Amino acid sequence: MIGKATVVAPANIAFIKYWGTRDWNQTLPFNPSVSMTLRECVTRTTVEIVDRTEGDAVFLRTKEGSLAPATEAFTRRVEPHLERLRGWAGEEISFRVATENSFPMGAGMASSASGFAALTLAVVTALGRQVSSEEASVLARLSGSGSASRSVLGGYVKWPAGEGPEEEHATQLAPAEHWDLRDVVAVLQEQAKEVSSREGHERAPSSPYFEPRQKLLPRRLEIVTQAILERDFSALAQTVEEEAIDLHLIAMSSHPPIFYWRPGTLEVLAAIRRLRQEGVEVCATMDAGANVHMICTPESETAVADEVGAIPEVSSLIHDGVGQGPRIVDEHLG
Repeated sequence: MIGKATVVAPANIAFIKYWGTRDWNQTLPFNPSVSMTLRECVTRTTVEIVDRTEGDAVFLRTKEGSLAPATEAFTRRVEPHLERLRGWAGEEISFRVATENSFPMGAGMASSASGFAALTLAVVTALGRQVSSEEASVLARLSGSGSASRSVLGGYVKWPAGEGPEEEHATQLAPAEHWDLRDVVAVLQEQAKEVSSREGHERAPSSPYFEPRQKLLPRRLEIVTQAILERDFSALAQTVEEEAIDLHLIAMSSHPPIFYWRPGTLEVLAAIRRLRQEGVEVCATMDAGANVHMICTPESETAVADEVGAIPEVSSLIHDGVGQGPRIVDEHLG
């Protein structure tokens, strides 16, 4: 048993969305999803094994650089997963957890995906265990964040890998070096959104548009997978935008409805359409939030950033791109 480990794990942006959970005990989706693992939007988490009598403790790195006890709401999400991992390991121990994000938390940018992937892998490493990517994906998924199952892998990822219990993990469609796509994120909201992604997943089946989307997904999955393998941006772009709009269409028509967009979201989407009409290779996608991910080729990144960065409602831009996945580092938090 090593006793202490730090893991940096990335967020991911879904091209085919995970929106709707059919089994909360196992965190299983209604449909497969496809995502691109990022490299700059990351969570760094340190886990230290302590005596069981000490109990679990969870800390967050503040903007000033110090560690402070996590909020009750944050701790309530982390502690059940620590208990689950303790049961998996068969160890009577406690954990001291410290974590920080390089990007806004709870704002619809997959911070739970990177956070629970980092936590899961840091616990496994601190215990001195080795797991396959498939087992790591399942362990991360059981946190309640389905997207975390994709963040344990780099490049382009599909989850679930296939049908049946033995294939409910994520698998890599292509490594990061296969296709150098960029993700320029237009930040319109940094604070946590009012309706969580979990609540959105729970409400999704109540939308009259939920079932029609399910019927469209097999073809969309085929198109996106082929576009990634063939590096066909034009084929990718149309389906990525259809999927983004459908997620929010379902959210807005759920019972009760959820409105994640802000006025600036529409301005960014309009700017992306203008750029594409001018021949710029770019498309827009969004998770459950107001912020917009602008997927583009390296040659288009500057034009995209210049155009969207001039929109007053955009508070900042994050320049990101396809990444290699989680890594163990020596720089501990505390």
